[in-house]
Amino acid sequence: MKLGAFSVSLTVKDIKLSKLFYEQLGFKEFGGDIEQNWIIMKNDTTTIGLFEGMFDQNILTFNPGWDGNANPLKSFTDVRDIQKELKSKGFTMITEADETTTGPASFVIVDPDGNPILVDQHV
Repeated sequence: MKLGAFSVSLTVKDIKLSKLFYEQLGFKEFGGDIEQNWIIMKNDTTTIGLFEGMFDQNILTFNPGWDGNANPLKSFTDVRDIQKELKSKGFTMITEADETTTGPASFVIVDPDGNPILVDQHV
């Protein structure tokens, strides 16, 4: 099973302060909209998202259908197929992708320590 491009989505208290902090670590703004309180930052192959006021806690994020630079892949495992496989293994979905649809969709599971994992397909 291929989960897609990986990033960590961080919930932050002050997005401008956090952006400056990560810039000092060598990250550069890659996407998003700071005026909407979210940005994506990259340092080489490492990707983080900064989100102010959107989530209660940090989230591990996978994006099926994208490479590490958010370019669409020709071949990938669809989010619904990933969801079906995880359900067959006994995973409980916190939110689910509608398996009757195609295209963008997402689901959330939680690891044993309470960390949310978002599988979020944009293509």
